[in-house]
Formats: sequence, structure tokens, C-alpha cells
Amino acid sequence: MTDTLRPVQPSAAPAAEAPDLPAPDGPRKLKRSIGVVGGTLLTISCVTPASTLFVVVPDLFSTLGTATALTIAVGSLLCIAVAFCYSELGTLIPSAGGEYAMVSTLAGRLAGWLVFVLSLLVVMIVPPVIAMGTADYLAPVVHLNPSMAGAGVMLLATLAGLLDLRANAWITGVFLVLEVVAAAVVAVLGFAHSERGAGSLVSMEVAGQGGHTDTVTAMLVVSGLAIALFVTQGFSTAVYLSEEMENPRRNVARTVLATLAISAVIILVPVIAITLGASDLAELTGGDISGMVAAWSNSAVGTFVSLCVALAIINAGIVMVIQNSRVLFASARDKAWPEPVNNVLSKLGRFGSPWVATLLVGVPGAVLCFVDLDTLYGITGVSVTGMYLLVAVAALLARRGSHAHTPAWRMPLWPALPVLLIAVLAYVLTQQETSHLLWTGGITAAATLYWALYLRPRRESRWLVTVPEDARA
Repeated sequence: MTDTLRPVQPSAAPAAEAPDLPAPDGPRKLKRSIGVVGGTLLTISCVTPASTLFVVVPDLFSTLGTATALTIAVGSLLCIAVAFCYSELGTLIPSAGGEYAMVSTLAGRLAGWLVFVLSLLVVMIVPPVIAMGTADYLAPVVHLNPSMAGAGVMLLATLAGLLDLRANAWITGVFLVLEVVAAAVVAVLGFAHSERGAGSLVSMEVAGQGGHTDTVTAMLVVSGLAIALFVTQGFSTAVYLSEEMENPRRNVARTVLATLAISAVIILVPVIAITLGASDLAELTGGDISGMVAAWSNSAVGTFVSLCVALAIINAGIVMVIQNSRVLFASARDKAWPEPVNNVLSKLGRFGSPWVATLLVGVPGAVLCFVDLDTLYGITGVSVTGMYLLVAVAALLARRGSHAHTPAWRMPLWPALPVLLIAVLAYVLTQQETSHLLWTGGITAAATLYWALYLRPRRESRWLVTVPEDARA
């Protein structure tokens, strides 16, 4: 356990381990090519506000009715605590490893390894799950098999991920404009067809069975936060890009906070408009946003909005492949695997992107589109929650020892905000299904065994979490 709590202290390896150490010129570095604007475009694209609005929000409407907007607003406020943790840790430890680099450095190498394993689960599962939703929104134009459509999106995202990051910022930026336009169309139409006043946003009503109106209790709102907390969670992508950002000490925090603010507005404003514009409580509870848009306008507008959502999903696939390939690249650079694997995963292509790591994220993702992912998606929810929980713990340790004097963006109200976040996420974990907790726990136990039998005995030459020196400037 002592090793879990001790920050990484790189030291010279014995002569026998010399071939496993980084090259004399230091660890491989990613190219700095983006600023706040490019980073924000990529990060908001990972939040995918339009697909969140059309995929996640309808589930909230079905259980929370008119209290949906209020619940999302509260969830967004709680996400500020998450954003503060990521902003401080991302500027203190700016690395493509994201969460695992931050947690390893501040809470110990075993804790960082477990965060990496949890993030690896998310890396492999979430992109194909989202990609398979493309077929539903292409239905007004063409009917496709969800698995085939998802696999196509994953392969397209993989090809885009092999390009220069600056080029990807512009590609995703164009797609992002279209999905923001779709959200704006929903907002304008909803407000223009308002059926009720602003007071309905706090009326706490949902349509029950048999046409009755049920009251949304405070406990239902609290339960709904388990979903609302993750409505804008993609802002953490900025931390993964910190090693490729110019002036990361300043730009990472700006990107994280700007992304949270923008994505919250893009999602929350249309939710308010839908709540006010639904013809009755039953229609609102049904959550058929596409149907409401068609009723407020015409089928052509409905088709346009659906196509914009499909593009938003493709956009998210591109950004997730970019983000996730950086995690694999960083793990190889930090010697997480046997040396032949490290050498392959750390290869950079002509555009400066980690091409092997990109292929290993995208191609298996295309294959997973043909697998039933219900259980795996539940495991992802547990993984994300556990990952955030460990990041909050690392934030509590971010101001001890030498880290207290390291130049970094510092969150206000420390340590109260990390403590609050830990309490909320612990509650979210208690709401997950037992089977999902057991699956995730089993995978985590296997990862701990790998740590105990392979990584820890080779601590001088394995799992050497590094931050490039120029990132500390």
C-alpha cells in the first residue's frame, strides 16, 4: 500500500534493464500545434452536445418530465467541481496520459495504473456504442444496419485520427457548427411554440400511467443526477490534449472551463425550449424530440436536424479516436508493457500522430460494433465514475510537498470541492447495477495482479510516468 501513496520518483535502472529505458534524448514528444480555439473545438466535439440532446435527454424527460432542465442545471453546477479538478491537475501534470498521469504522479503508481485500466475500458467500448447510433439518425435518408453503420463510422474516424491534429481541429469544427445549428433550430422552434410559462420549469411534473400527472420528488431529481452529471463530461478531453497545446499552463484550464460553459448552454437552452414548447405533458414525457421538431415545422426540417445529429456522432467518433490513441501512446512511452509492445505503440506517423495506437483503437472498435454491448456499456458507466473518483482524490493531494510550489492553475474553494465531488460520485456508484460493479471489479482485480507480478517487480524500468520537460514551462 505504501507504493500506492508514493508519487513517482524515476531513478536509474540497473545495467540489465538499460535497453528498456527511454532513449537518451528523452521520451518521445507529441507536436504542439493547437491553442485554446482548436482545443475547445476538439473538446466540445467530444461532448457531442447535439447527440446528448437527442439520445440522453429523452431518457431524463421520461422520468423527470418538467424537472429535466432543473436536473441538468444542477448537474452542470456539480460538473464545475469536476472541471476545477481537471483544470488544476491538467496544468500541474500536462501529459497525453490524462487521468493516469495525473493520478500516478500525485497518488502513486498503483492508483495511476488502475485509473489507466478504467480509462482503457472506456477507450474500447464507448466509441463503437455511440457510433452504432448513427443508423437511427440516417433513417430519413437511408436505412442501414446499425452494426454496419457503426463500423463504417469507426473506420472513418480512424482515418481522420491519422491526420495532423490541427487538420482534425478544423474538420471537427465544421461538424460542430452543424450540430450547434441543429440545437439552435430546436431551441428557436420550441420557444416559438411555447405552450406554458417559465414557471413550468420548476413545476416538477411528469406524465404517469393512465393519463395521470405524477409529482417528481426531490429523490427522483437526485437519482437523475447520475445521468445529468455526465451530460457534459467530455470536457475532460482537454487534459488528454494538454501535451499538444501551446502554453498548457494557461490554455488547458481555459479550454476545460470554456468547454463546460459552452456545452452546458448548447444542451440546456434547447431543453428549456422543449419543456416550454411540448404540446402537453405526455408528449414531453415521451421525449420524441424529432417528432416535436417535425410538428413545429415540417418533415424537411426534421430530416435536417436528424442528419446534423448523425454528423455529430461521426464527429464524436473522430475526437474519441484521437483522444484514446493518445492514452495508448502515453502508456507505451511510460513503459506499461513488454518492450516490443512499447516500441510499436509509441511510433509516430508523418503527421505527428501515434498511428499504431490510433489503429488499435479504431479497428477493434469497428469489430465491437457487431457485439452486444449492453453489459459493456454498463461497465463503462462504473469505470467513468471510478476514474472521476480517483481524480478527485488526486486533487486533494495536489498541494502537498513540491507540488504546492509548482506553477499551475489552482481551483477556488479547495479542498471543499474535491470532497464534495468524492461524496457525489460515491453515491453514483451505489446506484449502479451489481453485475456491472462485479464485472468492473473483476477486471480491476486482474489489472492489480498484472501490477503485482509484472510492473511492481520492474519498477525501475516499467510504468515510468513522465511529463515532457517543455510541458512544465
